[in-house]
Amino acid sequence: MLGSMQDWPLRLTRLFDYAAREHGRREIVSHQADGTTVRTDWAGVVSDGRRLAGALTGMGIRPGDRVATLAMNHVRHLVSWIGAIGAGAVIHTINPRLFDDQIVYIVNHAGDRVLIHDAAFAPIVARIRDRLETVEHIIGFEESFDALVESGNSAFSWVEGDERDPAMLCYTSGTTGNPKGVLYDHRSQLLHMMTIAQPNLFGFSSLSVALPVTPMFHAGAWGVPFAAAGSGSKLVLSAVNDAPVLCKLISEEGVTFSCGVPTVWLAALQHVDATGGDFGMLKAIATGGSAAPRAMIERFLAMGIEFGHLWGMTEMSPVGTVCAYPPEWEEMDLEARIDLIRCQGKAPFGVELRIVDEEGRALPRDGKSAGQLQARGAWTVDTYYRDERGPAVDADGWFDTGDIAVLHPDGVLQLTDRAKDVIKSGGEWISSVELENAAVGCPGVAEAAAIGVPHPKWDERPLLLVVRKPGDDVCAAKLRDFLGARVAKWWLPDEILFVESLPHTGTGKLLKTALREQYRNYKLPGC
Repeated sequence: MLGSMQDWPLRLTRLFDYAAREHGRREIVSHQADGTTVRTDWAGVVSDGRRLAGALTGMGIRPGDRVATLAMNHVRHLVSWIGAIGAGAVIHTINPRLFDDQIVYIVNHAGDRVLIHDAAFAPIVARIRDRLETVEHIIGFEESFDALVESGNSAFSWVEGDERDPAMLCYTSGTTGNPKGVLYDHRSQLLHMMTIAQPNLFGFSSLSVALPVTPMFHAGAWGVPFAAAGSGSKLVLSAVNDAPVLCKLISEEGVTFSCGVPTVWLAALQHVDATGGDFGMLKAIATGGSAAPRAMIERFLAMGIEFGHLWGMTEMSPVGTVCAYPPEWEEMDLEARIDLIRCQGKAPFGVELRIVDEEGRALPRDGKSAGQLQARGAWTVDTYYRDERGPAVDADGWFDTGDIAVLHPDGVLQLTDRAKDVIKSGGEWISSVELENAAVGCPGVAEAAAIGVPHPKWDERPLLLVVRKPGDDVCAAKLRDFLGARVAKWWLPDEILFVESLPHTGTGKLLKTALREQYRNYKLPGC
């Protein structure tokens, strides 16, 4: 008889057991919304998760049922993940920053049977509870959750099943149409976990201390809680994202890795500058969602902190690429390093990328050809949850990300825009992202959004909407001169408008759809 290997299902419950067994005393620190601190460890949260799994099973929750949360980052939320998954159910994290109607749609579409929420989001629950069609149990994290956990059996046995059973459900932010559900399975999440913990990505080990600023409701905090469990890392969670709190945690808890959108790090730098503090033992930061300004990257590099972009989507669990420093890093000058970091990085094993033209023909990885970015791999969506339209991929498994990008010969990804956000002027493309990034580099500019508005000759021309920094009086002429040295002349906006604020999605991204609708009939000068 030929030899064979054991069939050992890749289920997340095995990850939980591993963390409790091999790294049980590694600490988990949770800064609560009321300012208190909860300290436990991997053995503790897994034990509580086992009790919760038993309690949920006793309530009638069965494999495949959805258990929803409206919550920030804290230890009880982590226990809810472990308990729901351990009961064979699907943990469904909901973004509380969405509009009520979107949350109602998501809960009803998912068919959630249980809704667990933070006290801060009780008003949301009160407003929508009569519109929830399938929710049978509503539980407050600060009210009845602990009692529910205590009611469970500490000897409960995890519900077993296939590694392709569903484990987690996340919905897109829904910038166009209704949000779409992405159903992650046990196998995809374990493969994603093992990959992102590697040195070229997040670089986790038992010496690491990880603080995900990225919310647990946003694509699983980019996979950091699972990666920390698999690496035996200390995990620091905060229900509050204010810069003073985050900087205090980074310093006092010995945080070595953190992740979050660029605005988080801009606020952190401002706080450190104002207080004379520092970032303690912080060694690496991963950022995504939007491009980080060059000046910010340079600041962190000067402090000896590795800084890199990642790119991904809810549909990719979410990590698709991460900035990996190349072998020639030590020989590169500062400008070359920043140029590399401002790109989106390289795909790890488990992700394949390509770019195609409008006819679907593959384009070369030459660092010049821009096209529609497509992806496929071990943790990339195949079909949206309960989507009657069928697969979201083509016959070869390629998923259209909606991004416009360039791939360099060494595999480095450089996003140029979202397909729907490209400004098409005279048959050529103007990258709204690059125009915005250039604008926010101008002193006095807090935020900028570039959109295309109709033009009788060129089809579209750029309109730049700008929010000034508080107390600054930067003017259009100064900003135009600044841009003139950084972008092609024909990219320069036909008009610059200063506004009080810009609309954002529930995940903090610029809501370009609202801006395009607001300015769709706007008349540019000379039109």
